[in-house]
Amino acid sequence: MAKKRKRRRHGFGAGMGRLVGFVAASILCGILAASLVVPAVAAAGMGVSTSIGFFESLPAELNVQPPSQATKVLTADGQQIATFYAENRVKVPLDQMSPFIKDGIIAVEDSRFYEHAGVDPQGILRALVSNLTKGGEQGASTITQQYVTNVLNEAQLSQDRPDAVVLNGQKTLADKLREMKLAVTMEKKYTKDQILEGYLNIVFFSSNAYGIEAAARYFFSTNAKDLTLPQAALLAGLVNSPTLYNPATNPDKSIARRNHVLSEMLRLGKISQAQHDEAAATPIQLKITPQQQGCANAAMAPYFCDYISHLILNNPAYGPTEAERERRLFRGGLTIVTTLDSRLQSAAQAQVDGTAGANPDRWAASLLTIQPGSGKILAMAQNTVFLPAPGKFDTNLNFNVDAKDAQGNDLNGAGGFQPGSTMKPFTFAEWLNEGKSLTAPVDASRRVYPLGFPWRDSCGKVLGAYSTAQSNPALGAADDLQNAEDGFYRPMPVNYGLYNSINTATFASAAQLDFCGIQKMVDSVGLHSGLDSAPVNMHQLGNLLGGIGVAPLTLANAFATFATEGRYCAPIALVDVTDAAGAKLPAQAPDCHDAVKPDVARGVNSVLQDVLKKGSGVWINPKVQDKVPTAAKTGTSNTNGSTWVVGYTTGMVTASFFGDALEGQKRAGQNVTINGTFYPRLDGYMIAGPQWANYMLKVAPLYPAAPFAPPPGSMIGPNPSPKP
Repeated sequence: MAKKRKRRRHGFGAGMGRLVGFVAASILCGILAASLVVPAVAAAGMGVSTSIGFFESLPAELNVQPPSQATKVLTADGQQIATFYAENRVKVPLDQMSPFIKDGIIAVEDSRFYEHAGVDPQGILRALVSNLTKGGEQGASTITQQYVTNVLNEAQLSQDRPDAVVLNGQKTLADKLREMKLAVTMEKKYTKDQILEGYLNIVFFSSNAYGIEAAARYFFSTNAKDLTLPQAALLAGLVNSPTLYNPATNPDKSIARRNHVLSEMLRLGKISQAQHDEAAATPIQLKITPQQQGCANAAMAPYFCDYISHLILNNPAYGPTEAERERRLFRGGLTIVTTLDSRLQSAAQAQVDGTAGANPDRWAASLLTIQPGSGKILAMAQNTVFLPAPGKFDTNLNFNVDAKDAQGNDLNGAGGFQPGSTMKPFTFAEWLNEGKSLTAPVDASRRVYPLGFPWRDSCGKVLGAYSTAQSNPALGAADDLQNAEDGFYRPMPVNYGLYNSINTATFASAAQLDFCGIQKMVDSVGLHSGLDSAPVNMHQLGNLLGGIGVAPLTLANAFATFATEGRYCAPIALVDVTDAAGAKLPAQAPDCHDAVKPDVARGVNSVLQDVLKKGSGVWINPKVQDKVPTAAKTGTSNTNGSTWVVGYTTGMVTASFFGDALEGQKRAGQNVTINGTFYPRLDGYMIAGPQWANYMLKVAPLYPAAPFAPPPGSMIGPNPSPKP
């Protein structure tokens, strides 16, 4: 009996508690209703009057900014390279959403959405009665109120203030009153359809999906407009508790919630009994498509993607501070159209991946293509992966660009590699620029240039020596000049010396030139150090033979000046940038100027065509020349650790590199085995050459090229036959 009385007493207390709570809630609901519906009416009693006064003092304006949207980076032909986002969201208009999702979300979240003015007193009273008489935590926020909360929280997140985000369970009475006031104001400013569209674009569905379009893509690999009834009902039920009702992790709870949504849609007459029954009987059929952001997860060209990101993050045109630029990239919903050609990129990536096979020794291979006359980067590939992966050659360093990638402060590029003999055409260009003949003889037998040698230099710079044949070796002079092969230490035509890449011929020609002119020639085509962007100092004699590291992008762009008969164009990668509203943001336009005399460029082109026909590149696939008029130059560093071919048509210029890109670039390319083949020493024509040729055979026809214009007859001069 005692236990029974105790139970009765407990039940009576609980009932009285709920009754008191119900009365209090009714009074509060009346206050809110009076405040919302007739705020100007004088209410009886100090409590109501004070509450209305407090309510009226709350801020009424809500600055609705577009929610965070994903930025997409595209190739020139519209293929997606990568996305950047803090929240995976793709905004779509209401008419591009399935009617099922619109009806479903209203049915389960706010069935009186089209009837109330932002806050629903009936809903508040119904929820309070249910919570106080039956227990539970039934909510009463309208869709408009939920939208207000999402807008407020999104504003905090966009300002990098996640600690200021207020979730439903954390709201104080003041928070709720503010939310209600803003909801009422919002209803006066926007139509119901505008509010519903905004809500469905901002609401959180899962950590992989914000907004209905991203949710449709993530869970079902479809678009919001194509959602079926069972799919839409499932997503509509998900927003109440994205974790609890996640169909991937809690399928049973997700089905129960979906069927509740279907029942509400049936009750409201939005679907028929047959539609309800068929949808309720449909099993969950997920087709999850993970959405991964950033360059490490790029669909193609991750290193080019990284280059693009730095062009945005380092440019004040996209925001005065680094934080603002980062917000714009990750939250601004930008559409970035780049110069990349997906056809060339695919071919380049396949080629570099096949160059060194399994490559346990981590030799680097890269290809970079520039369009002459515009500076557009058409392809940028290397044989590595961005993220560590078993059995893969991984690095974050971009082999094709300067260490200070995209003029930033971070060291993202490898810093260039010794270009070797690919530097020789620029000395030869100055030879022609000073009015000398293509075929004039030079004494390539000379191997010693001691201190005090009468170098000519109108700039007044101090030139050193290139020989150990002097009394003071501590001055840093190099070894005597060496050619790659014996038999070339003799007088020869200067063009013969170039297309056969004879070191002593380059020095013999430089001995007749103004070094100030050589420096101006190198500067005019944009050559600079890949480590610190300083000009290549041609007064350091070793740089005549490529002693300082230059990035493939820089080298390819310099050769593009010859392809355009002397017109230099700075490299560009951004064609068009628009924000989420479609407004244009600064991109990159061609930046070109005359750098080399047209006749000089034609003279260089004529000799570099002979590289492939009868010079240092004769062993490279000759079929390239059969397809399109082509010029090229091979290059190899002193230690054979960097090897090159830079080849071009009038339609495209490609720098092909193979060598050591890591480990301080100190490894020698001597006595090495690549793809099962032993090489006593690497040379440009051996691996970099075929890599370039095979790639060009596939892609050169995509950019039609004209024959190179011949140099003037006066430049050709006599043509003495060189000794074999």
